[in-house]
Amino acid sequence: MAVIGAGAIGGITAAYLTRAGFDVELVCKHADRAAEISGRGVHITGVRGDIVMPVKAVAEVEQLSGKKDALLIVTKAYDMPDAARRALPFLKPDSFVVSMQNGICVEALAEVVGAERAVGCVVGWGAEMLPDGSLHMKSEGEFVIGGYLPDKDVKPLKEVLDHMVPTRISDNIVADLYSKMIINSCITSTGVLSGLYLGQILSMRKARHIFIAIIREALAVAEAMNIRVPPYGGRLDYYSLMSGTGAFADFKRHVLIRLIGFKYRRFKSSTLQALKRGKPTEVDYFNGFIARKGAELGVDTPVNSRITQMVKEIESKARSIDPANFDDPVLSAHL
Repeated sequence: MAVIGAGAIGGITAAYLTRAGFDVELVCKHADRAAEISGRGVHITGVRGDIVMPVKAVAEVEQLSGKKDALLIVTKAYDMPDAARRALPFLKPDSFVVSMQNGICVEALAEVVGAERAVGCVVGWGAEMLPDGSLHMKSEGEFVIGGYLPDKDVKPLKEVLDHMVPTRISDNIVADLYSKMIINSCITSTGVLSGLYLGQILSMRKARHIFIAIIREALAVAEAMNIRVPPYGGRLDYYSLMSGTGAFADFKRHVLIRLIGFKYRRFKSSTLQALKRGKPTEVDYFNGFIARKGAELGVDTPVNSRITQMVKEIESKARSIDPANFDDPVLSAHL
């Protein structure tokens, strides 16, 4: 099997599957990184302790050897289609090709590799790459997988991925991906707009109103798409959060969102680091997705549309990263 993308999630997954005895090749983006991993291995710290695991690594997709039973694509969302196209010569007719991006990319994957091969995956655990190149596993969790074609048998893939983290099979992977996309749309966008830690963001009443508006619009779009959104991580039930009207219901929402902010108060959006390196954000796959689908289906999404525009202005350096962005008059008019 092969893993395309040697960031934190891809590198850790490749290392643990190698440790479990699978023949894994890891595709890195840079030749020096591939040489480092091939020579010294992947260094992992975090919740499972400190390990160094030798992993076979190559610098380009074209350097893979032989046909693969499974291909895990762990790139940024905007890099996924090209990675999938380059991997086509290494696929078997019945290969599993797995989109492990944030956002809903499995449809785009199916267009490249074929619907019968395409599998979506929700990554429910956290990791980051540290400045020294080591990979830090921040939390345990699960994979949730499901075929783009609902009747696709993904049990053989589950048996492999269970060696990394417990893996659950979804009967509607798009709905599970949508659930994670909602929380990403809230956390990533407000982090980019403000530059703050999540705890700081959610201590601000205006930011909590933005969270609530993003979720409300996302659920309206989901309804138009005939998607019933499951609770994220089995715990965050958006419908329960948004139920009720009046002062008490609004008070309850703000309290629950503040509790999320307290629990994850030291979280800061990794997209901020990407912006500092001159990389684009994935806003088109979060708030931008909600806005586009809303436009297609006749659902008004003014908050997600404005946030998408503001983040793109930050990408182009036409707007600064500043908590004052929460007071944007166009945004405020729809809260």
